[in-house]
Amino acid sequence: MRRCPFIAAVLVLSLAAAGCGRDLDPVDYVNPYAGNISHLLVPTYPTVQLPNSMLRVYPERSDYTSEYLNGLPVIVTNHRERSAFKLSVVRQAHQPVPELVEGPVTYDNERLTPYSFEVTLDDGAIKARYALSHHSAIYSLEAEDPLRISLSVQDGSVSWDGDALSGWQAVEGETKVYVYMEPETLPARVDTTCSGRNRWVTLTFSESSVKLRYGVSFIDEAQAKANLRAEIPDYDLDVVAREGRRIWNETLGRIAVRGPEKRKRVFYTSYYRTFERPVNMSEGGRYWSAFDGSVHDDGGVPFYTDDWIWDTYRAAHPLRTIMDQTLEENILASYLRMAEQMGTGWMPTFPEVSGDSRRMNSNHGIPTFADALAKGLEFDVRAAYGAGRKALREKTLVPWSGNPAGEVDAFYWEHGYIPALRAGEPETDPNVGWEKRQPVAVSLGTAYDCWALSRLSEAADNKEDAEYFKAWSANYRKLFNPETLFFHPKDKDGNFIPDVDYNFPGGMGAREYYDENNAWVYRWDVQHDIPGLVELMGGPERFVSELDRMFATPLGRSKYSFYAKLPDHTGNVGQFSMANEPSLHIPYLYNYAGAPWKTQKRVRQMLDTWFRDDLMGVPGDEDGGGLSSFVVFSSLGFYPVTPGEPIYTIGSPVFEEAKMRLPSGKVFMVKAKDVSDENKYIQKATLDGKPLEGPWITHDEIMEGRTLTLEMGPLPNREWGK
Repeated sequence: MRRCPFIAAVLVLSLAAAGCGRDLDPVDYVNPYAGNISHLLVPTYPTVQLPNSMLRVYPERSDYTSEYLNGLPVIVTNHRERSAFKLSVVRQAHQPVPELVEGPVTYDNERLTPYSFEVTLDDGAIKARYALSHHSAIYSLEAEDPLRISLSVQDGSVSWDGDALSGWQAVEGETKVYVYMEPETLPARVDTTCSGRNRWVTLTFSESSVKLRYGVSFIDEAQAKANLRAEIPDYDLDVVAREGRRIWNETLGRIAVRGPEKRKRVFYTSYYRTFERPVNMSEGGRYWSAFDGSVHDDGGVPFYTDDWIWDTYRAAHPLRTIMDQTLEENILASYLRMAEQMGTGWMPTFPEVSGDSRRMNSNHGIPTFADALAKGLEFDVRAAYGAGRKALREKTLVPWSGNPAGEVDAFYWEHGYIPALRAGEPETDPNVGWEKRQPVAVSLGTAYDCWALSRLSEAADNKEDAEYFKAWSANYRKLFNPETLFFHPKDKDGNFIPDVDYNFPGGMGAREYYDENNAWVYRWDVQHDIPGLVELMGGPERFVSELDRMFATPLGRSKYSFYAKLPDHTGNVGQFSMANEPSLHIPYLYNYAGAPWKTQKRVRQMLDTWFRDDLMGVPGDEDGGGLSSFVVFSSLGFYPVTPGEPIYTIGSPVFEEAKMRLPSGKVFMVKAKDVSDENKYIQKATLDGKPLEGPWITHDEIMEGRTLTLEMGPLPNREWGK
């Protein structure tokens, strides 16, 4: 049993479009299956969802290679989670007794788009089609025999009222998700079954063709019904699918590119991924907030959550500051609501549908606001400054913890770095768990957060704090080892920890000293002061040499050994990892040391090596736009190395022409003359016809709708941009 490969589907669609004399629409280039087989950890999922919408689904299976579907999906409540409810379908001839309709089912001929999917079940005996809106969806089910359908919940309730199924399921904490589901024709029989925490309602139909439509809500069942009524008035699945297709084409079409088909597929697939999160929780002007366990009026400003900021602040948020400022402003307003609703006033770090999980390290919501400030977005600056300051000074800096500051924090705010433990030294701070202290990663990340907070402090007219946090942002220097030119963990007495293997450091995932990546990656984690880092390295020539050495240094051991300890550190080129977000800016650092042609080479190398439109075409955990936004920017030809600065550094575009249709109606254009796989090096550049000598453009230049023209060639021009 095997699904139809999506590439074949694209080929068929392309031929059909050519036969009709019609070009493909942007959504036709999206391959939701790209990356569905992971290199090591978590794959991408073929998500069906409107842009940033609350309702999203993907097939109910363990992973792409699974032989069975575990029912049909109803709603995914958090990124990477399974459906909150389970919809199961069988033929009565296959199951004559109206008992449980649970259990896996064979499937085939699956075809999925961003707005719909279809699949055959039970060895082709049942055909299911699906399309969705923002809070509601519709299934069309056809079989050889009359159908039996069940809706089940675990840790919840479901019932039949004579016209519709309705129920709820607990998600986590106080959060519940509700469903209201109507069949087009009434069933001939209804059976209810309970087993422990599980509850099923089974509908037995006289027909072999059944349509179901449903609404979902995080507020209550009545709102789920209202959402359905507002969005899907009848049972015409094709109308729902066409509207979803229109929305995706309008959204993706805001960036129009001209170039090779393979590049378009990777580009639009990546762009689609940037809209998976965060999700809009507003329903009819209200929203459920897990941050205080209450329902609120949204006041006309939608509430967004499910955003892993450690991953998305780097490029996903900056992409929105260009393409949709209103959306980004609403997301930022949601962060401030969360800070207030939590009662602590702390800026969120990993806001989810069920609350802030406080995963990873640092407080990178702060540079997210600093970036918006630098680029002219509107938000409550004083509230952002206050929430950021509280997060840094009152919440512990310990990774994966939402506890108040403790022992480690007291040391940090006295000495300017997180102290590392020596081998065998017991942990003394109860805030520290299995994720360890991550002292280098946290120290570097907090230095950046301090820099960003200094920007917010200044805008909030707190000059004293602005000077204080700006000075504190230089503390990354305290862990720099001048003998090795690496950031090196120190103990509480200020001594470097001896015998640190930079390739293979401390503990699982290097968490005793770094985090998910080795010392080679964190060597460059000073986004806010790259000139200072160049200086520490010994100047531009040494800086470039050390960058080169990272890409050329082998793992130093077997892949089995390396990845057993560093499973996030995949997508390797030497010691560089394309698979994890702290690496995203590294290929662009050559621009800061007088060697932009090497940035051009590296960016193309990463795009061509690690990002494709096939099943293994994403090198690591995608994290809801974290990696994909790198592909979007890099394919266009520029990247935001330092969120918080209104500057982008230029790489190597892959398209002959790219047009970014801005909300103002203006168009920013990148033209790459003679660009090809070989012609990746910039020979010369102009901005609106005037020579551009440096590898930089400003945010204002983009928003003014200017035209960046790059003449490309097969060999480096070592003088341009130097």
